[in-house]
Amino acid sequence: MEPKEEIQRVLGFDFGMRRTGVAVGQTITGSANALTTLKSPQPGQTDWNGIAALIAEWQPDALVVGIPVNLNNEEQAITRSARAFARQLRARFQLPTFEVDERLTSKAAAREFVQARKTGQARRKDIHKLDAHAAKHILETWLSTRI
Repeated sequence: MEPKEEIQRVLGFDFGMRRTGVAVGQTITGSANALTTLKSPQPGQTDWNGIAALIAEWQPDALVVGIPVNLNNEEQAITRSARAFARQLRARFQLPTFEVDERLTSKAAAREFVQARKTGQARRKDIHKLDAHAAKHILETWLSTRI
């Protein structure tokens, strides 16, 4: 039996009906960085070409998708859509795809954005980067479980 290939580079996704944030992370360092936010061609549709280009560029060993769940653990329509997105990623790109609870990651990204604005490191027009930063938090959550 051949040794299992180790996961080193990972792309993380903050799925949304209008935008999907993307981040890249390394299991070796346990760190992640926001990459970009892909706009949906139409609400509810995924920019598969944009995702394919990022996968070709970054050559990840695995993918991580944030799954939104209410604080009381109830699933909602967006939860089912995010799970479907994860299944489609796995089927299209034939990469290991992991789901992670994304609870509060958008709030953490928003706090970072507010702080960056206060210190002059971000401008109001940079708000579109919020989804990519949420993806970074999702990926960091997943990476922290691998330690």
